[in-house]
Amino acid sequence: MRIVSLLPSATEIVCSIGLADELVGVTHECDYPPEAVGKPIVTRSVHDLSASSSRDIHRLVSAAVHGGSSLYALDEQALAAARPDLIVTQELCRVCAVSYREVNEVARAIDADITVVSLEPTSIEGIFNTITTVGAMADAEDAAVDLVESLRERLGAVEAHVQARRGAGQRAPRVVGLEWLDPPFAVGHWVPEQIRRAGGWDLLGADGERSSQTTWDAIAEVDPEMLLLMPCGFHLAETVAEWARTPRPAGYPELAAVRRDRIFALDGSAYFSRPGPRVIDGIELLAEIFDPDAFVDIGPLGSWTPVQA
Repeated sequence: MRIVSLLPSATEIVCSIGLADELVGVTHECDYPPEAVGKPIVTRSVHDLSASSSRDIHRLVSAAVHGGSSLYALDEQALAAARPDLIVTQELCRVCAVSYREVNEVARAIDADITVVSLEPTSIEGIFNTITTVGAMADAEDAAVDLVESLRERLGAVEAHVQARRGAGQRAPRVVGLEWLDPPFAVGHWVPEQIRRAGGWDLLGADGERSSQTTWDAIAEVDPEMLLLMPCGFHLAETVAEWARTPRPAGYPELAAVRRDRIFALDGSAYFSRPGPRVIDGIELLAEIFDPDAFVDIGPLGSWTPVQA
């Protein structure tokens, strides 16, 4: 089968169930796993975001949202050259991928027999379901089921240890996860669930809901003990650099997280933005941050770092 992935998360899923050799097209943002790098690219960014600040990018995203457009364009010639049997895309976010409608129209024009499947997870369980869906569509159902079982085992091990620590008196840290820094956005979709399952308590995010713009006044009102910086699409070094550029609001030094020096930059792109197998790595690295005495070196190397207030 010839598979084109229009999502970095789908690319990770396809490779994780042993179908990297059948992957014949990916997006320009598919940078993991290594076997996906170098595959034919069938999308491009509408804007040059390489030198943009988070506020500039936010303006572009807002304009795209209100205009009903995407930040990404489909290379129709490259897609046709890939001759896909299966295209994996999404409808969850209309700006962070090529629109589902456009993909369908282009696919029908190339070959009416091309199958287009849309992945729409908003929870951890939903992510597991997308893995088995891709497996079923790509004739790799057994491998997909095995992958989900292994992910469930890892998740269960973390949760069991968190519960044992609760029984021993370990308190859940009160945190605010930020999916964008300037302006601040509270985390949404599966990320509040990741935080909860890792043993934390997110004060502003809502399970299954879209991330939502907030204010530093609202953050100050809940006064988190930790700030988790995980801007959408940013790897760790980019998060650290963006935080250094982010203006600090009035009253910021009084936040408990600042006074306690508990501010952490995370690799949002790898472990939180993409609804794929590595969301479990994200839960493991959060557990390491929340309770370092109980969870030692279980998070991926280089996935997070403390940052200066």
